[in-house]
Amino acid sequence: MKMTSLKPYLIRAIYDWIVDNHMTPYVLVNAETKEAVVPSQFVQEGKIVLNLRPEAIQGMCLGDDRIEFDARFSGAPMHVVFPVAAVLAVYAKESGKGMVFDEEENSGDDVPPSPDMGKAKPKPKPQKPVLKVVE
Repeated sequence: MKMTSLKPYLIRAIYDWIVDNHMTPYVLVNAETKEAVVPSQFVQEGKIVLNLRPEAIQGMCLGDDRIEFDARFSGAPMHVVFPVAAVLAVYAKESGKGMVFDEEENSGDDVPPSPDMGKAKPKPKPQKPVLKVVE
């Protein structure tokens, strides 16, 4: 049985938790995703941090496939949209608490199991504990 992706549910839950705790939700997005429409002047190293505080945006839709909202950047209105797969993290500005997603992970749930899944893996050899003197 194929299940839907867990990622959009986690994003919505963490977003609600941050807002319920009167903090500012930030989302880190891979801006190089071809479907991403974000303000390019704020992209750094292919990524952008967006403020999702309800007072800062309008018409937000945290969908299963994409996230979209209207906001102003340097006074200019813009409709921002990006796929859920492009979300790298969602966290509270004030505390840094939230969740980071693997960058390679698209939806994470569509990856077929590897052929050796479920096979026993050799146990690593236990190492002796090491003590260090800290002065």
